[in-house]
Amino acid sequence: MSKSEIKTNGPLSMDRRYFLKVTGAGAVSMSALGGASLMSPASASVASGSVTWISPRGTLEVMDDYPYWIGKELGYFGDLDTKLEPGPSDGTATVKFVALSQADMGYPSPGVFSFAIENDMDLLSVFNMGAVDVFDFAFRPGEGFTDLKNLEGKTILLGSAAWQAITDPMLAAAGVDISKVTYLEGGWPQWGTLLTQGQGDAALAWEGLRADWQGKGLELEYWRGSDFSNFPANSFVVRRADVEDDASRAVLEQYLRGWAMGLEFGHVNPRGAADAVFKQFPELKRTVGTDLGVEQLVQLARVFRGNMEEREGWGWHDFAKWELFFQTLADIGQTKSLVDASKYLTNDLIGPANDFDPAKVAADAEAYQLTEDVAAVDMAAIEDRFLDNVIR
Repeated sequence: MSKSEIKTNGPLSMDRRYFLKVTGAGAVSMSALGGASLMSPASASVASGSVTWISPRGTLEVMDDYPYWIGKELGYFGDLDTKLEPGPSDGTATVKFVALSQADMGYPSPGVFSFAIENDMDLLSVFNMGAVDVFDFAFRPGEGFTDLKNLEGKTILLGSAAWQAITDPMLAAAGVDISKVTYLEGGWPQWGTLLTQGQGDAALAWEGLRADWQGKGLELEYWRGSDFSNFPANSFVVRRADVEDDASRAVLEQYLRGWAMGLEFGHVNPRGAADAVFKQFPELKRTVGTDLGVEQLVQLARVFRGNMEEREGWGWHDFAKWELFFQTLADIGQTKSLVDASKYLTNDLIGPANDFDPAKVAADAEAYQLTEDVAAVDMAAIEDRFLDNVIR
């Protein structure tokens, strides 16, 4: 059996070229997306005040998008017609759909964004959600380490083959010879479970998911990107043409302001932000649990905010991080040439996105009426155990 074949009794093993073979075969087309039926076209143009955002995940029932749900509940998006859509299982769909106007804004990892750049999708990153690297590596207890160089010769589990675009540069930046790493595509959502069952030596994870896996009984320990990585995190990308059009740009600025206000709210009152998600997805509250749901949100909020004294507002791109990332991609051949960050990232919308009254948002956060069980969550206990399963 070749390495790129699917085993009937286990995860998919990938050779070093698998990511490019399955996602970079050429021009983007509807066939590359698996057919137009995956999502109906965006109902209206951005200029008309309608924004459809597509997730990099196959579900919206997660804590990750809390700024949107609290913003939606409190009217932070104003009169915009906003929609969130889950992405198909293809890990690169979040950029493909935006390029094809099947959505207006995507949320790719930097690695998946590099795929869009390589395939001439003419997208622009306008809002860097994470101030620091959100991605982690999970290990079975007692088997982890801080130096990723030790992953040479090891097997890493991924939820999607496309995530190789995330892990390869992280490993290369740590001095790993990536030709000596094997990947297994474990599939969503079971790749972490496979690690606990003895398959592979490590698994890609991220903040928020760390608490989720803990809540599901997956006993693991974590190397955190926010502690050791100098790479950027996921960002919001749009069609370049929408930034260059005055009417569309104004809508994008208003839309991003809603997210920024939701992020500010979550910083002030993480329990309230979690409550907004639970109201939207009661089943998520039941399956994750109130305490761990809030803990997931706290983990994410730390990554989203970072050190705000070093940033120029929510969503600000740190060009030094991106330039390091793009240089690493060029060094390992993940891009054909060195990407010019100034052509694909902009901070021009950050000022307008942060043009709101923080005191008003803080007042909203402090006045927010929590449900009884969320109000009972012990934030001090969350803080005490925040680093319990982190390798230091």
